[in-house]
Amino acid sequence: MSNAPGNSTAILLLAHGSPDSPEDVPKFLLNVTGGRPLPPEVIAEVQRRYQAIGKSPLTSITLKQAKLLSAKVQLLVYVGMRNWHPFVSETLKRMTTDGVRHAIVICLAPQNSQTSVGLYRTSLLSSPDPGLTFDFVESWHDHPHLIQAFAEKLKSGREQARKECGRDVPVIFTAHSVPSRTILEGDPYELQARQTAELVANAALLEESEWRFGFQSQGMSGGAWLGPTAEATIMDLKCSGHSGVFVQPIGFLCDHVEVLYDIDVVFKKFAEDQGMRLWRAESLNDSPLLTAALAELAQSRMAASKSA
Repeated sequence: MSNAPGNSTAILLLAHGSPDSPEDVPKFLLNVTGGRPLPPEVIAEVQRRYQAIGKSPLTSITLKQAKLLSAKVQLLVYVGMRNWHPFVSETLKRMTTDGVRHAIVICLAPQNSQTSVGLYRTSLLSSPDPGLTFDFVESWHDHPHLIQAFAEKLKSGREQARKECGRDVPVIFTAHSVPSRTILEGDPYELQARQTAELVANAALLEESEWRFGFQSQGMSGGAWLGPTAEATIMDLKCSGHSGVFVQPIGFLCDHVEVLYDIDVVFKKFAEDQGMRLWRAESLNDSPLLTAALAELAQSRMAASKSA
């Protein structure tokens, strides 16, 4: 879609980024750490995870979601990745060339943390055009369409689990863990992640006793990370007499390594070792409800700007 005459506003979707192949992992990790070298064993472990899933579809899914959003709102929608191509800096240059003067920026991480959304905001400083302005969406963890999208995936997936198990299985909502110190510094991430989980549970008509919350994908660096872990939560449910568990990651919008490896491989194997079965909700990916949530976020920002 070309920018309509006189319309210099666009939408910019920001995401973490993912290497194109396991061979790209060392360079990708240097981008993640800001150039700080990691131990060889850490690099090898991350490469092994990407090899296990073949390739993360994060970039292709994000680009598809951008096309769906562009068609819905009739605006140019750009994608910028913080740690891999298309890098945010590359996308900002293209936006300037295309004549974009103002961008509504939405991070594809609904819950706000300085370790994710905060770094995305910082990446905008690479803009080559000081005249390019941004309307940055800080968080959208409680957007009704987002909640509905998660709830629909939960209900359909859990119904299938019930058919296979012969009974309802408890739900574990998960989100990516962050260093505990960030929460102590006032980061709203944990509160927002738990709020998302509660809203989805309510929308899916779950009783309080039917669901738990756990953090996943703790980093390999030192220091304390936010818990409880998903593994500890699975063990807790086992001790309560459950033989199955249904996992829904509400901190992630699409399939990538934290979903396809951490949940589908590691958690599933962990559950099996405990004599339990594990099911997972489908990721939102190119969900029409996700597109609707993004569209409403952008349109509300444009409306607010016009009325200001």
